[in-house]
Amino acid sequence: MNLVLMSNGKIAGKDKVMEYGLETIRKVVTKTGARRFVLIPYAVIRSSHDDRVAMVQETMADLDCEVIGLHRCENPVTAIEQADGIIVSGGNTWVLNKTLHDLGLIGVIRKAVIAHQKPYIGWSAGCNIACPTIRTTNDMPIITSVVMSSLNLVPFQINPHYIDATLEGHNGETRDQRIEEFLAVNHHEVVAGLPEGTLMHVDGHELTFITANGKPMKLFRHGEEAVTYSENDSVQFLMEQGR
Repeated sequence: MNLVLMSNGKIAGKDKVMEYGLETIRKVVTKTGARRFVLIPYAVIRSSHDDRVAMVQETMADLDCEVIGLHRCENPVTAIEQADGIIVSGGNTWVLNKTLHDLGLIGVIRKAVIAHQKPYIGWSAGCNIACPTIRTTNDMPIITSVVMSSLNLVPFQINPHYIDATLEGHNGETRDQRIEEFLAVNHHEVVAGLPEGTLMHVDGHELTFITANGKPMKLFRHGEEAVTYSENDSVQFLMEQGR
């Protein structure tokens, strides 16, 4: 597989979406020869899908790649089958996952990525759906949906936009406490907290953690102290999760 799973779209000092991960994306494009990408914009709620396509096209133009919006394709299945690669925008994970299930695209995307080795690039919600389920999303379930299973491209859960902080005046649970609640119910799973400006790159079966700003990944397991990992640390063991 060729996956680029980004915590978020933009960071300070980088004007374009996905720009902080551009060198990793460049490696994937060079290796696979992908030039025509289909963008899945269904997670976008507060702006237009066309605007999101234009935003991503601006970034991918630096790699001489073309981006088309899946929402504009007459046959989404055919569009994914004919594209060289897939990009999934951030936004609301619940809406994105439900739409993919409703359109019958979960199996289509998995086949494209796993069987045909098409690159998959996703940030935020697009990162969330690469996990077995969307149960570690931060997003509100703004639609009625009980669909939790997702693409299952990696065998562990990710919490994008992870923040290790206690906000002054906020008396609700911290992010760590919310993840601990998840693990209290799901003992055998692990959750990788990806802060802003960080990503995971899957090349074949090899997993690498990359940070554009020095922030570490934080890994949570039930009944254990959370452990942080820097860019120089191996996180390959996560690909063996559940095996």
